[in-house]
Amino acid sequence: MIIQTGMRTDIPAFYPVWFANRIREGFVYVRNPYDPVSVTRYRLSPEVVDLLGFCTKNPGPMLPYLDLLEPYGQYWFVTITPYGREIEPNVPDKEIVIEDFKRLSSIVGVDSVGWRYDPIFITENYSVKRHISDFEQMAAKLSGYTKTCVISFIDLYQKVRHNFPEVRRVEQKDRIRIGKALIETARKYGMTIKTCAEGEELAPYGADCSGCMTIETYEKALHGHLNAPRKKPLRSECACCLGSDIGQYDTCGHFCRYCYANTDIEAVRRNQKLHDPSSPFLIGKLEPEDQVHEAKQQSWLDHQLRLEL
Repeated sequence: MIIQTGMRTDIPAFYPVWFANRIREGFVYVRNPYDPVSVTRYRLSPEVVDLLGFCTKNPGPMLPYLDLLEPYGQYWFVTITPYGREIEPNVPDKEIVIEDFKRLSSIVGVDSVGWRYDPIFITENYSVKRHISDFEQMAAKLSGYTKTCVISFIDLYQKVRHNFPEVRRVEQKDRIRIGKALIETARKYGMTIKTCAEGEELAPYGADCSGCMTIETYEKALHGHLNAPRKKPLRSECACCLGSDIGQYDTCGHFCRYCYANTDIEAVRRNQKLHDPSSPFLIGKLEPEDQVHEAKQQSWLDHQLRLEL
């Protein structure tokens, strides 16, 4: 099975010690975000967990603990955008993240790391022309360290509208112009552009629109086949495998203005005060009213030998 860590928060950036402790102890507790007394206990063991999926804007704090993750397959998406501190207040300098990306790729392998350049939005400061120019500069530095770049245009979720009220939807003509340019640039530097929940709009120009966190993505990282159960996607427009996430909403300290996972800064700060690196929960502890159930877990790896055609 696959354990996701990054759809609700950024564990490598803010909670690497906690995650290392969970790996050492071999389990984690996760609250249902819609029914907080319902708690799932996941085993963290390579016997049942085939791959750990990460999404981060700052992999650096997790790098010292990568030796603990060696028994597991891994896939890392690292988000690097052109935005400054007025949009991403606590994201490290882009040059630092790029160097950590390269270190990460050298350790886990080029098939286990993808670059995310998203969400894309347009303002007076971040114009179509600037996106195209900045993307090329980043792609040149990341060339040889990944084969994949995922792009998407901003989705105006309710939390996004609340925290970033002046942002606007990117119009189709600009999506096409940006998409075509990024596809050509990525190809130049040995990468394939994948789109995230954008339909087939950019497929005619060479984008891979099959999804980003797909079983096929993880199979390439594992260099093997997964007999994964078919599950209904979390979003109708998304083909990705996104279940079994051990994070918690309202815990990411980057405070990006486009974030869909945080309600507001104060909610995050309240939760961060409740974080204990030794707890089996990311936030808080086991309460008397909690109802704990064991997750149904098994390896999906297919160990049968297959002929390569």
